[in-house]
Amino acid sequence: MTDPAPFAQFVPFTLPHGVVVLIGLAVGAVLLAAGLRGGLPRRIAAATLAFANLAAWPLSQYAWMDYPKVLDNILPFHLCDVAAITAGFALLTGHPLLRRLTYFWGLAATLQALLTPAIGIGFPHAPFVMFFVHHFAVVIAAVWIPVVEGWRPRRPLWLDPLNVYVWSVGYLLFAIAVNTAFGTNFAFAATPPPGPTLIDHLGPWPWYLLAMQPLGLLFFILLALPFRFRRPSS
Repeated sequence: MTDPAPFAQFVPFTLPHGVVVLIGLAVGAVLLAAGLRGGLPRRIAAATLAFANLAAWPLSQYAWMDYPKVLDNILPFHLCDVAAITAGFALLTGHPLLRRLTYFWGLAATLQALLTPAIGIGFPHAPFVMFFVHHFAVVIAAVWIPVVEGWRPRRPLWLDPLNVYVWSVGYLLFAIAVNTAFGTNFAFAATPPPGPTLIDHLGPWPWYLLAMQPLGLLFFILLALPFRFRRPSS
């Protein structure tokens, strides 16, 4: 991703990063509290969260309007783009597969993007703001589904992690095909993201793609473990 030099550059783990994360956590807490109240507050919070996820990609296009863009920023094929669309429809429809993907993708992948953001433009520019709105919308939806809607993984507990892992591999193969055809870097399958991320510790390309496979499945299994004593749902 190439960012214009005149604009403030994002530096991870600095004050703007910390402040925007705290704001996102506060917004998430308000939405979840409204959801747990039920009635009209829940309906308003659910509609707001669904809108934030489904509007994340078009609003991001508007945020990048005055900045140099590459194809990676135009096509909605990053995993977090797919996760936001999935989360929006999961909230609107309650579809079991969409709920499943939202929970595991949101907390295993999108949450990491908030901790180690792959963006070069910093505060107060529009791409910076939309990056965090987009990713927080997915993460909050991933928490909303079990906390507010009472969703639980199916039994045995390895079933949903394995199911989501298969979908994740399918997405990765799709991303590799698109990258090969258009020279993009979806799923960071062509080159590691800029800045410090977990991928930096998994070896050079293409070996980090292989190292990500057992690690991703492990994350999915760990996310299912808190439900081992809870009643399963669809």
